[in-house]
Amino acid sequence: MIHLIDRSVLSQAYFSKDHVARHQFESYNNFLDFNLQKVVNEQRIIETDIEHRGKNNDPVWVELGKIRVEKPIVREADGSQSELFPTEARLRNLNYAAPMILEMTLCQGDIRYDPIETTIGQLPVMIGSKACNLYELSDKERVERGEDRLDSGGYFIVNGTERVLMTLEDLASNKIMTEYTERYNEQIHVSKVFSQYRGYRALVVVEKNKKNLLDVSFPSVAGNLRFADLMRSLGLETDADIVTAVSRDEDILTYMLQNLEAAECSSVEEGVMYVGKKLAPNQTKEYQRKRAEFVLDNYLLPHLNYLISPTLKEGDPGHSEMVLNVRLAKAHFLGRMAEACFHLALHKRKPDDKDHYANKRLKLAGDLMEDLFRISLNRLTRDIKYQLERASMRHRDLSIQTAVRADVLTERLLHPLATGNWVGGRTGVSQLLDRIDHMSVISHLRRVISPLSRSQPHFEARDLHPTQWGRICPSETPEGPNCGLVKNFAQLVEVSKGTEDDDHLKQVLLSIGVEPLRGEN
Repeated sequence: MIHLIDRSVLSQAYFSKDHVARHQFESYNNFLDFNLQKVVNEQRIIETDIEHRGKNNDPVWVELGKIRVEKPIVREADGSQSELFPTEARLRNLNYAAPMILEMTLCQGDIRYDPIETTIGQLPVMIGSKACNLYELSDKERVERGEDRLDSGGYFIVNGTERVLMTLEDLASNKIMTEYTERYNEQIHVSKVFSQYRGYRALVVVEKNKKNLLDVSFPSVAGNLRFADLMRSLGLETDADIVTAVSRDEDILTYMLQNLEAAECSSVEEGVMYVGKKLAPNQTKEYQRKRAEFVLDNYLLPHLNYLISPTLKEGDPGHSEMVLNVRLAKAHFLGRMAEACFHLALHKRKPDDKDHYANKRLKLAGDLMEDLFRISLNRLTRDIKYQLERASMRHRDLSIQTAVRADVLTERLLHPLATGNWVGGRTGVSQLLDRIDHMSVISHLRRVISPLSRSQPHFEARDLHPTQWGRICPSETPEGPNCGLVKNFAQLVEVSKGTEDDDHLKQVLLSIGVEPLRGEN
């Protein structure tokens, strides 16, 4: 049976005030529901250097628990507090922000004190989001609170001014991309991946030179590493394991034999020492080995570190086995990158189009706030550690409530919103909302900006790409240096926010026949 949809109903759904900034609401609400707690779980423990505390010199640390965000409030000079609405924040030049309450537990050796809920700072609240006092109010109630019933929300109020977070367009992370490049008049085949994990982004590159040898480069390593020796250091002992991790294709086997002949290491231990000598020349062998293992675990393809359970600490039973499995997963991922390189050389695949929208990802308000909160929480935990250590040196009783200075986190969250200078050195991320007319407000809330430099030509990036159809407006872009780099969403665009249930996704993949890597469950 075919159901006919009334066109007027469809147009009302897409042209209503609720749809204008829906992508921003969904992203910010997802940040409140999941990502806020995820960042706290990443930190989990605040370790201190407090010594000689008690009879057994037990270590002192703080465990972080559940976090929640309350509704925006205003504190008056006499100490009283009341609900804060956007209109009052605009008129009184206030920050429209809500208190964040975090559960913290002080631990000393085997002693765990009672968990304490304390305010760690003020979180800027998006107008119309779940944390906003206007959420789910009727049009009549909004008007009574001094709001325009047609106002779409989707922005913040900082010091009385309306600030909107731009949607940032960037290359997809954790995805293998291939390209040609030239060096000393010779063509080089390259596969690269921007590996991203917990806010840290590392570029890992595999190159095939004209001698058909593969070189790998990644952060903290000066120069290149030989592919076969690096694979050996990650736990692949035999030549057959290395070849199988790349491909069983006969054409690729020829290339791999050349790489194995150029290799110098024949065991995992030799591979680790090869990396260690590159990282720390003229150091002791023990230091070189530890340094190599640290760099391989933290700087090479860090996005695969999610396989390590966050509850396991170094020294716990099962931790070392899990680390070895992650190294094997990294070796197989490098094998996929090498295979992509060889396929490019054999013309079995084309270079990836960076401007194709399947290779792009959008950072919405929730993603930007997550990056900002991660840096801010890190700053707060360092301050708490310092305050506890100072109290211990003065022989005072340790108290979480006196150690937490809420202004530290609040300032780190509000300053980038007020200036537009975001973490990672990006500028213009937060902009003053354009209130010239209603259409300019809608346009500003749906704007997409590219990280590319305005002073460079970037002809292909500025061009209208066929994959933007239905996603990006083909005509609304500024004249001049920003042309093609500042874009706007199409009216019918839908932006997905991903999934939080990784285990369910893994089960679905296994159920359709995807085989796990050796060592993975």
